[in-house]
Amino acid sequence: MHARFAPVRDCFHDLFATGRETGASLSVWHDGVPVIDLVGGTTAAVPPGTVVPAAGADRPWLPGTLVDVYSVGKPVVALCLLLLVDRGRVDLDAPVSAYWPGFRASATVRQVLAHTAGLPAFPVPRPAAAVADWDLLCADLAAAEPEWTPGAVAGEHAWTYGHLVGELVRRVDGRPVGHFLAEEIAGPWRLDLAFGLGEADRRRCADVSYADPAWPDAMRGEPGSLRARALDNPPGGRDVAMVNSDLWRAAEIPAVNLHATAAGLARLYAGLLAGGTLDGVRLFSPELVAEATRVQYSGPDLLLDRPVDWTLGMQWEPDGSWGMGGIGGSSAWADPERGYTFAYATARLADHDRVEELVEALHSCL
Repeated sequence: MHARFAPVRDCFHDLFATGRETGASLSVWHDGVPVIDLVGGTTAAVPPGTVVPAAGADRPWLPGTLVDVYSVGKPVVALCLLLLVDRGRVDLDAPVSAYWPGFRASATVRQVLAHTAGLPAFPVPRPAAAVADWDLLCADLAAAEPEWTPGAVAGEHAWTYGHLVGELVRRVDGRPVGHFLAEEIAGPWRLDLAFGLGEADRRRCADVSYADPAWPDAMRGEPGSLRARALDNPPGGRDVAMVNSDLWRAAEIPAVNLHATAAGLARLYAGLLAGGTLDGVRLFSPELVAEATRVQYSGPDLLLDRPVDWTLGMQWEPDGSWGMGGIGGSSAWADPERGYTFAYATARLADHDRVEELVEALHSCL
């Protein structure tokens, strides 16, 4: 790592020294080249309120350690569908039903990608094991009445996003979205990230843990609220016993269970920031990248309960950056103005203050 970025390294190490972090990776590209690639801590689950215990020393976080980055995966599943748009196989303004016969809502592909389709929660209560039943959850969505007129307002499609987008990919291409990602994007761009892990990759996973035992309830929102309905059906998405299970890791739940390294995520955004080409391999046209990162909706988000600027799968920030954070503290994005991409992948489920401090240190270096 270049000495210029030493303040970022120091900030990363301080997170562990003070017990705020137990296992994570950080990767930054600047001006088209990787400049920071750090890992630290353990892949073992760490009880709330404790620093990394000596017992975790035999499970060090390695450059190839994968972790569930939650909603950081939403732009990744969006890019699978956008690749089909770029190839002329999907029309952004066509109704979803043009590709998915029997889909009841009048939403367009663009509205699904921009979180305005009106289907932010699975409509039928299902047990936790239903996370692994792709066909069941997609059938529930196909039969659902939208909760608002599609396109009228946004509400982050917290769990449903990956099934809506991923089923469109499967209907058009024939492959499950996890296979499509591996063969069409992750493989050509050499990205260490995936939906639906095989046995070998499951062995590379870090176990997530809570910084505070009250975290799952704090993230749920008010009982009966849209947020609570969206996050709690099927149940288990914030339960470490579920998220650390083989059932969860092997399933494709693209809105919330991308397993990735920070290095893989930073590479992905570097390719997008370069206009769709990485290491000489063009996957996306510059025109597609421009459309995908343009604001499609600006206004209130009913689930997040705050104003949001949505692109086709990402959040756009006032400084011109675009990307996505995940519940629990992982995050990845590109900052075109400053010329960098940033990715942080953590197993310690807590707030985003860690990322905010790392970014402050990074900006001081730039």
